[in-house]
Amino acid sequence: MMTLGDSNAPKPEDTGTANRSAAANITLPSDALILVPVRKVVLFPGLILPITIGREKSISAVQQAVREERQIGIILQRDPENNDPGPDDLHRVGTLANIVRYIAAPDGSHHIVVQGVQRVRILDFLPGTPFPVARVVNIPEPEIRSTEIEARFRNLQALALEAVQLLPQAPPELIATIQGATSPASLADLAAGYMDITPTEKQAILETVDLSTRIDRVSKLLGERIEVMRLTQEIGRQTKAAFDDRQREAVLREQMAAIQRQLGEGDGKSQEVADLTEAIAKAKMPPEVEQQAKKELARYQRMPEAAGEAGMIRTYLDWLIELPWSLPEEKPIDIAEARRILDEDHFGLEKIKTRIIEYLAVRKLAPQGKAPILCFVGPPGVGKTSLGQSIARAMSRPFVRVSLGGVHDEAEIRGHRRTYVGALPGNIVQGIKKAGARNCVMMLDEIDKMGRGVHGDPSAAMLEVLDPEQNGTFRDNYLAVPFDLSRVVFIATANMLDTIPGPLRDRMEIISLVGYTETEKLQIARRYLVKRQLEANGLKPENADIDDSALSAIIHGYTREAGVRSLEREIGQVFRHAAVQIAEASTAHVHIGVDDVATVLGQPRFENEVAMRTSVPGVATGLAWTPVGGDILFIEATRTPGRGALILTGQLGDVMRESAQAAMTLVKSRATSLGIDPAIFEKSDIHVHVPAGATPKDGPSAGVAMFMALTSLLTNRTIRSDTAMTGEISLRGLVLPVGGIKEKVVAAAAAGITRVMLPARNRRDYDDIPQDARERLEFVWLESVDQAFAAGLDAAPADPATANVDA
Repeated sequence: MMTLGDSNAPKPEDTGTANRSAAANITLPSDALILVPVRKVVLFPGLILPITIGREKSISAVQQAVREERQIGIILQRDPENNDPGPDDLHRVGTLANIVRYIAAPDGSHHIVVQGVQRVRILDFLPGTPFPVARVVNIPEPEIRSTEIEARFRNLQALALEAVQLLPQAPPELIATIQGATSPASLADLAAGYMDITPTEKQAILETVDLSTRIDRVSKLLGERIEVMRLTQEIGRQTKAAFDDRQREAVLREQMAAIQRQLGEGDGKSQEVADLTEAIAKAKMPPEVEQQAKKELARYQRMPEAAGEAGMIRTYLDWLIELPWSLPEEKPIDIAEARRILDEDHFGLEKIKTRIIEYLAVRKLAPQGKAPILCFVGPPGVGKTSLGQSIARAMSRPFVRVSLGGVHDEAEIRGHRRTYVGALPGNIVQGIKKAGARNCVMMLDEIDKMGRGVHGDPSAAMLEVLDPEQNGTFRDNYLAVPFDLSRVVFIATANMLDTIPGPLRDRMEIISLVGYTETEKLQIARRYLVKRQLEANGLKPENADIDDSALSAIIHGYTREAGVRSLEREIGQVFRHAAVQIAEASTAHVHIGVDDVATVLGQPRFENEVAMRTSVPGVATGLAWTPVGGDILFIEATRTPGRGALILTGQLGDVMRESAQAAMTLVKSRATSLGIDPAIFEKSDIHVHVPAGATPKDGPSAGVAMFMALTSLLTNRTIRSDTAMTGEISLRGLVLPVGGIKEKVVAAAAAGITRVMLPARNRRDYDDIPQDARERLEFVWLESVDQAFAAGLDAAPADPATANVDA
């Protein structure tokens, strides 16, 4: 039954009777039509529909129509939730209908059976009636039989037959009615009335008077419903087929198991369960974990092998069994042997080695204590990863490396939950399984390069891993049981600290590794790199050798790095050239001297350009810090006729631009004491440029260098070519401390600088500078820019021919 009103709503009987009695006394004009609003029903001409009525107004309207043998209008209301629709709440097009039957049931409900006659349009509503009454105009049905209409009619008839045949229990009478239809308009209304579409869509079809448009709209909607029914049938067939296959497989497996039992061959799964039970007992799991493993084993035993979850449970049990739950017997740490291993594996790094020895000594004296987590920070190629391997050798523990570079999913650390197909534990648990020991040395490589994505923040998950107070009960999402990480020796590596979140950095002890000096690189090449590249290229010491002068030439002219990776590649290229000669049997031994380097590697890629660049006024040598070590940079200044503008180029950041402006202001304020004509600022534009324009630069530490470049330009005196400088300046002329002193000084020594000017308040960093660099450099400590002016400029003015001035 189609429901019109809320028949279950409580209605006072006396009120309903009074309303109906009042309605019985209403005399309606002959041209008026009683309207019955409906909620979700659209009646089409020619169709018969049962409707349940429940509203008092609708009951009164139907009863009066029955008494007077009147037709009624079935009108769809716009909002089905409106219990008392007014004229504005009803659509203007409805269906004129005959009441075929009126039923008043014993339970108090009222039902009518109506047959649609014709479309009508409401002209206006009559006021003062107890139920909706309106004057309407009939909408005649167009009966156009053109070839175009006939083609549309045949297409709609075919679609309607196909749709009925796709129904599970299609009534034969409906099929006969569609086949015997002769009127295009009647067939369109019939299809729309029985189609499973929304009342709004049906109302739109009812309001469509043009026959071609109506048939096209019905055909389109009917085609969509046919496609849905086809897909539904296909999905049903596939589901039934898959279920039948699984049922058949399960029956066959049960029969096979029964045959095996009759033959006395035993059950393969029973043996597997017995093996798993024995493995769980040997794994020495904690009680909580063992209880979980036995629970999952019991589930696995009851589960058919064909079940999809059986494989997931078996994989989970394998992980629990193979993890090293028990703590192996730890060998005592030999401090002397550890010192020997560190000296054997690494040259220099005395402070780093001392800190590692202290760390090992504490672990030896307090093996159950909570040792700090070390984080080696430094440029690439300085030996951070190999230091972790040396610590593992010194402690006689297995070493495992976990790469964190590019990790942006929390599940990479904590693992995936077992609800996902293909789920696995996180990298931490996988690394421990790979090491085979719960007290391994785990290197967390590139911890500064973890990302953050839509799947969570892995650095937040690392907080629990690296916290000695929490990692004793680390819970991997896949294992879902606590795993003790307190005996794992975690060592992290990073190139820079800026990208490591503060809470994570706070859990680690930072140990900085500075770049190597040329002397250290020569010793590293002689002790380690040459031997490694000889072996990598299939050579023996009697086949090829390289002298120290050739190594020095490679270091000075072909590499410019903090570490030794590029140096090793260049040495490998030299030995490959020697390997070709040995392989061709043109010689039995190849000696590589300094004269052979250019022949193999080409002309030197780097040269000492400090003296050349600073030979004119306005050029200063500054010191910079980069994530891969220190570097030198040049500040160039020139002036042209203008109006006192300051032009800054070289892709400078905001802080560096502000440093240049501060330096300019400072020079202007001290022009008289520096011997500069103040009028020159009004007649000239000053242009400050920092070469390597494609490289972004920022930071306040170039303040001293910019001040010196401007002073050199405006006093026409060159800056000493052997001097480099760094430091932030204030408008009072003070030189303020900066960071990265160790890396900057090492870079200056590598570039051939012999004299550096540093802020006096950075004197505390002097002890961190490598001994070799300290011996090769003269240090000038600056309190103010006046000291920099006095110590940095050459005594005599520059030759006017080289002056960077437009007179």
